[in-house]
Amino acid sequence: MKAYLALIRNELRLASRQRVVIFFNYALPLAFFFMFAQAYHAEQGGAILQVVTMVTVLGILGNGLLGAGMRAVQERETNILRRFKVAPISPLPLLVASTVTGLLVYIPLVVVMFTLAKVRYGMQLPQHLAAALIFIMLGVAAIRAIGLILSSVVNSMAEAGVLIQIVYMTMLFLSGTTLPTAMFPAWLMTATQFIPSTYLVTGLQGIMIRNETLAANWQSVGALVLTVFIGLLLSVKLFRWEKEEKVRPAGKLWLVAVLVPFLVLGTWQTYSRDNVTKARLLDRDLSRSRSRLIRNARIIVGDGTVIENGSVLIKNGRIEEVYEGSGPDPKSVSAEPVEAAGKTLLPGLIDMRVRLSTPLPTQEGMTRALASYLFCGVTAVRSVGDPPDLTAKVKGLVDSAEKYGADIYTTGPVPQSSLSLTEALGATPAKVAELTGRSLVQQVTPRSQLAILPPAAAVPDTPTDMAGVIGSFGGAPLIFHGPAIQHELALRVQAGTTPAEAIQAATLGAAKALGQDAHFGSVTKGKDATLLVVSGNPLADIKALESVSFVMQKGQYVDRQELIKDEPKMRSRDRR
Repeated sequence: MKAYLALIRNELRLASRQRVVIFFNYALPLAFFFMFAQAYHAEQGGAILQVVTMVTVLGILGNGLLGAGMRAVQERETNILRRFKVAPISPLPLLVASTVTGLLVYIPLVVVMFTLAKVRYGMQLPQHLAAALIFIMLGVAAIRAIGLILSSVVNSMAEAGVLIQIVYMTMLFLSGTTLPTAMFPAWLMTATQFIPSTYLVTGLQGIMIRNETLAANWQSVGALVLTVFIGLLLSVKLFRWEKEEKVRPAGKLWLVAVLVPFLVLGTWQTYSRDNVTKARLLDRDLSRSRSRLIRNARIIVGDGTVIENGSVLIKNGRIEEVYEGSGPDPKSVSAEPVEAAGKTLLPGLIDMRVRLSTPLPTQEGMTRALASYLFCGVTAVRSVGDPPDLTAKVKGLVDSAEKYGADIYTTGPVPQSSLSLTEALGATPAKVAELTGRSLVQQVTPRSQLAILPPAAAVPDTPTDMAGVIGSFGGAPLIFHGPAIQHELALRVQAGTTPAEAIQAATLGAAKALGQDAHFGSVTKGKDATLLVVSGNPLADIKALESVSFVMQKGQYVDRQELIKDEPKMRSRDRR
């Protein structure tokens, strides 16, 4: 034990004197901390959590690959290790001392960074702070173990520089450390599951952002622990005291052994995609955590109240406050300003009667239908008559952020009529042309569906009222998924309902029928920021609801064009 302590003290003394150690362990990470904080607007809500995670992992990579790996090669090449050989000291105390020193050198950076994040950017410390610190220490030990293996399988400083830089850059840019993996294509997201630092990023983000425990990240924790032990054992086995000792080319394969836990995890993730789903959920949670102030909009609250000029402050995916007028200065509430002058803000619309499985009775067709609704500002739908198993599967895809679309509900009032006004009036030949010519229909409906319109059905002219809610029966002949509810609302107004009454039925009235009015349906403090912003005034012209400016789902901006960039493939029987 005395030998271990003596080596640790000696290593710490040497580390404190080396400028390169200070630079890579403190100066560089802190520089990136402020750069990322500026780029991600860390003052606006939970973005600071992403910044802290990214910089923490960046520091771990520098500490382990450059600090442990390059230094070990340098000490062997400059014959520093030869002096320990004649002491005599076995390799294990040297390697353990290197790992412990790396931890002791790195932890002060974590303390400083957490303090800066809290004081400067108002970051809330994670509920499981101890879990975060333990996970960080495991990460440092595991990456240093990989660094030590890298140093053991190279024969020169030049070779070490090339190999370590390749590994370093791969981990830096493909794990979420510098670029969020949620922006990667699906195949690349799957490939990142074989990279050790990916598990550092997702695990630490889970603890920091979603308040997860170590147990919830048991796969990542297990892989890191195994890497530490395998790395130390192999480093002892491959340890060389002098530069004249060369490792055979076949010896470089030992590097694969230390990566075995992540190769196994990556193979499993290729099948289960749990970590891919988690990365998307984390990206969604981060987006929802941002603070925004929508200013100078006409606000249709949803309960009959109208604020002619108001503002809405959104924090952590919820409505923090509703103001008359422009509201506070965005900087004073640390929020991104969103100008909405001349526009109308209202709750997301709710279509209480859709059949997602028509005309395409497939998972792909149903998810595309949900994307179409969200594109049009319909943030929730009530599914009627869809296959339960398929509906549950599609709902799971949306809930897990694997796919984006309107939320699905299968509860609520059963309408007394099987017809909506859109279905009753829109099925006559005089009305095919009107429905297909609408701008929103042209924007959102797949061209393959517009090209094979089914023949109009003969239906009665008058529907039965749906008890204060509105459903379009989207998916029926000529009733296109997405913009159907806007057309239904327009027909209701033509039939004598006031625009305010129609909008209330499609927002708060529907939310009450679903039993979700505590969460959405009105622009009210404390509710989810699930909102629709349109150009113009739908109270004066209900058709303004088709002029969608932007949609927000629980505080997250909806990328409308990304939602509908792909057309679902139609099977041969669907084309008939």
